[in-house]
Amino acid sequence: MAKRSVTIAGHRTSLSLEQPFWEALQDIAAEKERPVAALIREVDKVRDPALNLSAALRVFVLDHYRKAARR
Repeated sequence: MAKRSVTIAGHRTSLSLEQPFWEALQDIAAEKERPVAALIREVDKVRDPALNLSAALRVFVLDHYRKAARR
């Protein structure tokens, strides 16, 4: 697990994700031409409130690659 801090809605928060998920987020952010922090904020805005942010990011990464595999 790798822990990183990000600012969301004006407050700092820490996220713990496995290194492959951090790397995938970096790849997706580069593909979308935006910073990783912006991507994380976007996921945070649309996530189910019952899902914590780390879990929502894992689901986002999985969904991104599943959609890419179908193309």
